Amino acid sequence: METNTSFSWKEFVKAGLLGGAVAVLLSLVGMVAAFSGRYIVSGVFTMGQVLFIAPILLSTYAALRRNRQLTNSNLFMAGLLSGLVGSAILALLVLIGSMVNLRAMLINASPELYGILTFGRGTGLGIVILLGLGLLIGAAAAGFLLLPDRIRHALTQAIIWVLLIGLLRDLIVTVSFRWGPLSSIVRQLFAVSGLTIIGALILFLLVGGVSYWRWGRPKRDAAESFNQQRPAARWLTIGITGLILLFLPLILGTFFSEILDNVSMYILMGLGLNIVVGFAGLLDLGYVAFFAIGAYTIGILTSPELGIATMSWWEALPFALLASFLAGFVLGLPVLKMRGDYLAIVTLGFGEIVRLLVLSDWLRPWLGGSQGIQRIAQPSIGPLVLNTQQELYYLFLIGLGLVAFIAWRLKDSRLGRSWMALREDEDVAMAMGINHVSTKLLAFATGALFSGLAGAIFAAKLTSVYPHSMNFLVSINVLSLIIIGGMGSIPGVFIGALVLIAAPDLLREFAEFRYLVYGALLVVMMLTRPEGLWPEKRRQLELHEEEPAVVPAAD
Repeated sequence: METNTSFSWKEFVKAGLLGGAVAVLLSLVGMVAAFSGRYIVSGVFTMGQVLFIAPILLSTYAALRRNRQLTNSNLFMAGLLSGLVGSAILALLVLIGSMVNLRAMLINASPELYGILTFGRGTGLGIVILLGLGLLIGAAAAGFLLLPDRIRHALTQAIIWVLLIGLLRDLIVTVSFRWGPLSSIVRQLFAVSGLTIIGALILFLLVGGVSYWRWGRPKRDAAESFNQQRPAARWLTIGITGLILLFLPLILGTFFSEILDNVSMYILMGLGLNIVVGFAGLLDLGYVAFFAIGAYTIGILTSPELGIATMSWWEALPFALLASFLAGFVLGLPVLKMRGDYLAIVTLGFGEIVRLLVLSDWLRPWLGGSQGIQRIAQPSIGPLVLNTQQELYYLFLIGLGLVAFIAWRLKDSRLGRSWMALREDEDVAMAMGINHVSTKLLAFATGALFSGLAGAIFAAKLTSVYPHSMNFLVSINVLSLIIIGGMGSIPGVFIGALVLIAAPDLLREFAEFRYLVYGALLVVMMLTRPEGLWPEKRRQLELHEEEPAVVPAAD
């Protein structure tokens, strides 16, 4: 590999300025001080310290990685420069804050913050320590980059998991209290705040060792690995997964069962919209309309308030699915010749039309208007009524199993290949003999059917339905989880829903900062993995087709 004997110092100064600016921002919005008492490893380092060190480390590492052709000595020089500049920005904040009262403009610029940034050593010695820390960060980033790929990957995984588990200490301990033997083990690993030193070391070695071992195995995707297992191992994997899913509500409790129900509802909608957007390439921004149609159909046919019908939930379910399916056809008819932005605008209008009709006084006797519909029937199996979050989880689980199986079978079917052909090039697909009318209508109708099922279960979950629950943001969330997981990828829908829907609830300990953290993570993810967390192979190749092939070095 060719190496350069010089480097552009301006790029690394910019990287240091960027990292230092982000660290100052996190400090002045109050995050560093707010989490200064939240230990990741008890008595060693806190989340507050991570928040002002990590930006400098990551920006330095990113700049070094873009310049891997530099000699080893120049890499270290560049790393030291970037780290020093980043820490100098923080030192400048401390110095100015010690001379000028910044709290008149910046309420979080407090003596407590300066004490955290200087590690409680005072302004003079603290600034020296801070600058030394910057040099250490730069050297660590350069040294980390020079490690073999296998070791670097193992260390990255180990560090990430120690940070994550230490941060989620309260959630893990709360869940473990329901299980006696597990609770005693967890108490040995966790301190009052964060991991114990022994627990962090065990976790670091365990995760690092597993990652190092997995790196040396032949690279295969999950589906290929599963298919190549022996039949006994395959059925054992299926059985263990099934048992975990069956007992998950009992293990997690009511609060986490509520999160699971919400995630499952969005997965159902995501699997439907994935057919429309991911398979067929039809951008639908009014997808929440079908969700509303399914929910309102259940409400109309089961609620005694309206006096229209008093069916059971199971009796009304086929009508809700049929109404959603037909609504998909109705939406598809006027948009057959539309593509791109025009299609998005029309579907957005359809979603708003449904919402406004539900709110109208004209349909109030049948739809309840702004007051919605209450006393909706819940599903029952004999004498058992599914009326708790944990019981409804099993209804969602059955629905997910059916919908995921149908979507999986459709993807590689003749119809699924026709959808993908239309997505790639509609004109060529029509020239090849694909009936674009029926193919598009079936895409809209199938996606609407899955969304209607989610709406029907949602109505049973709340025993009520309101028009304000069917706003445009629901459509945006479903579309976002598909993009995050990977458009056209069925496993990606599950991953996207976990990240987009479950993460905000699991980050509640961040209080008012959770959406800032969440938004930053999404931005980083879309910059580093635009194809999604679990992308479809075709789309992954499309997004990376311009990247040069990596030629392994000769041994």
